[in-house]
Parts: sequence; C-alpha cells; structure tokens
Amino acid sequence: MEIVELPFGEHYTKMMLDLRTGTGQYDAFMVGAFWYGDIVPNGYAFQVDDLIASGDYPKWSYDSMPESLKTLHTWGGKGYGVLNDGDGQVLYYRRDALSNPKWRKQFKQEYGYSLPVPPKTWQQMLDISKFFNGKNWDNKDSKPDSGTVLHLKVGEQGHYHFQSLSASFAITPGPKLDRYHNVYWFDPTNMKPMINSPGHVAALEFLHELHKTGPSAQVGWSLGEAWDYFLRGKSVFVFSWGDVGSLCQDTSRSKIQGVCASSILPSSDIYYDHQSGKFVKTDNPQKVGNTTGGSWHGVISNFSANPEATFSFLSLMAIKPASSWLANNGWTGVDPGFKYQFLSPQGEGQLGDFLDAGWNEADVKDYLNAYYENFFAKTSMTYLRIPGTFEYWDILDKNLSASMSGEISAKQALDNTAKSWEQVTDRLGRDKQLDYYKSAIGYK
Repeated sequence: MEIVELPFGEHYTKMMLDLRTGTGQYDAFMVGAFWYGDIVPNGYAFQVDDLIASGDYPKWSYDSMPESLKTLHTWGGKGYGVLNDGDGQVLYYRRDALSNPKWRKQFKQEYGYSLPVPPKTWQQMLDISKFFNGKNWDNKDSKPDSGTVLHLKVGEQGHYHFQSLSASFAITPGPKLDRYHNVYWFDPTNMKPMINSPGHVAALEFLHELHKTGPSAQVGWSLGEAWDYFLRGKSVFVFSWGDVGSLCQDTSRSKIQGVCASSILPSSDIYYDHQSGKFVKTDNPQKVGNTTGGSWHGVISNFSANPEATFSFLSLMAIKPASSWLANNGWTGVDPGFKYQFLSPQGEGQLGDFLDAGWNEADVKDYLNAYYENFFAKTSMTYLRIPGTFEYWDILDKNLSASMSGEISAKQALDNTAKSWEQVTDRLGRDKQLDYYKSAIGYK
C-alpha cells in the first residue's frame, strides 16, 4: 500500500488529471465534498452502497451522520463517500476573559449592556472584540492582545471565513427552501449569482471591521498561524474548524487548556430579505448552521483495479471504534460530527474517553455541544458542490483577498465575483448547472 501526500494546492489538480485520463494511478482520493460536482457526474467515482450492504467489510453506516453531513457523501441518492471527517465552523472564545468581573464591568460601562457569554450576534462579538483589542488582558506577555484572529491567506482557507460569517447576513430564513428563503449561492430559478446581494456586501464590510480587531498581518496568515495566535492566548475569539478545540488541549502548543470555550456561530441581528429587497432588523436572530469546509473523506476511483480492497481499507477508519478514537485524539485532524462522538443525551459518546485523551471537561462539553447545535440547526447554509465549484470558489477567494487587503471595496469585490461566475456558468452550460444546483440544495 502506498499513501501519497500532496500539498493542498496540488491535490485537486493531480486528482482530476488522473481521473480525466483514466490512468488509475490512484485507487482512491481523500476529497473535499465540494469536488463531487467534478467527480461524480463524469463517472469518476465508484458507488459503495452495494459494498456497505454486503456486510463483508468493516461495518459503518451513513445513518450515524446528521443529514447535513450525510448529504455531502451522496449524490442522487447514491453513496460514494466513506465516512471520516465532519467539517463545520464554530466560535471559540476565552471563557476566563469574558467571565472576568473587571472586564465585564468595564464593558457594560462602555457599551451600555452586559457582556454576553457567548455572544449571540456578530454585532455583539464585534463590540467585545473591539473592547478587548489592544488591552493586555491575557497577561502572558507584556504586549497588548487582540480581539479576533482570522486566517485570511489567499489560496488557502480565507474564503471560508466569509462564507460562515456571511450566511446569517445573506440568507432569508423561512420554513422551507424556495427561491427567496434559505438560499445563498445562486438564484435557483436561473443560476444568477446571489454572491453580490446587499446581504453579502454587508457581511464583507462587517468582516473588514472585525479584521481591524486583530493583527494586521493576518490578511496573509494561513490556518496554523492564526490558530497558534489564539492558542498562545493572544486573542479572545477565533472561528474555525474542530481542530482548534482539540489543539487547545495540547499543552505543548496551547496555553489555554481549560479556558477554551466553544459555541455555535453568532448570527447577524440584521439580514437581507431577498423577497422584499430590504434589510430586516431582528431581536431574535435565527441560528444558522454550516458544513463549511471539505468534510474530507475517501472516494474510490472508478478506474481502481481493486475497489473492494480499497473500500475495506477506507472503512477501517470509518468504523465506530476508529472514528471515535480519531475524534477523541483531535490532533488527527478528524473532527466530530457523528452520533457516537456526541455526549449523552445528544449521542452515544463517553465523556471518560475524551478525558482519558487529555481533554478538559468544561472545554469538551462546550465543544461537542457547539458542533451538535451547528450540524442540527434548523436553518443551515446550503453547500455548493456543483461542477466548477473549485473554480467558483477560487474566483471568490481572490476577490475577497483583494478587498481585505484594501485594493478594492467590498461591493466591487463581490460584483467582480458575480460577473466572473456568470462567465463560468455560461461556459459550463447554464441549464445543466441549474439542474445540478437545484439537486444539490434540494430545490423543487
């Protein structure tokens, strides 16, 4: 067996080269769910439902996943992905700083309301972030600390910050998904981009303000640099993937074990109503879940000479004992999302297993509850996984970077994105793209 490790920037390109040429050099790929649109419709992926049903291989089930993650492993009602990772972004915050009586008193005097723990709205989070930014509130060194740290480097993970944050600004909540409600990416009747809607623009302008409460260099920071800044105790907030919660427990890297709290992401107290064409102010904003990221997992190549053996190997990481261990020992990069990883009464996970792996009890309870609320939220951001998603997101990423670095305005960045997206859609075929999009988001 040979495992080939590639830099993130080369992974998609080399995978698609192997698949398009039918070479079969690789039996399987660890894929991001957003690649499905380029893999499955072209017949590149091996369907695994029959292998699961046979009972001849290490046993796991899609039923252990919340629907929000299960969808990312299937296409047209058929299974292609082998369970591994569950991605979504949550808020991490310093429990000690936000609960400190001294800071709470000063905050109320300055902002006129009690400091919420955790913040329920992005606007509250911005206030708190501004309040703490520039103060030496952590006292682990002599230098001032920050409010929020972000990983904004172009070509890496920066655009995901915008996706997660903007959802509650740009999604019009409703009881079901239709043309105006619970949609984010494109108008599901004509594939016109929604990415430059007033709600999206307001969110990017907000991200500019939040960025000012952290180190200016973060516009070029990758995941590791931003995470380490938070782990060293230098910022009150970071919102990111499940890796952060587990890294907080690694005392060789973290100074904040035991004070690393988590929650579902805040929501905006103002959102854009796509039907009325107006902004709506709300005192009770809807929580918006997300599956932001790749939820990285194995997909077998249809050109593999050994699909059964490959499935058996991938399934060894998907079975309950292995999957639980991988989540308990979070340095693996496998994040929680399955029912046997959540604690009772939400799931079947055992607190003792996490404590034995070195977790602080308060930290892990917050962490797992945050992810449970996120994956089971009534309103959730739809996931883009149509043909060309990699290209759509690359365009968005570059325009966001230009805006965050001050080259162009938020509106110009998103207008540029929408214009380029139209060109991609027309090149790939608008009617075909529309059909894939409607299927991907469940629009009927």
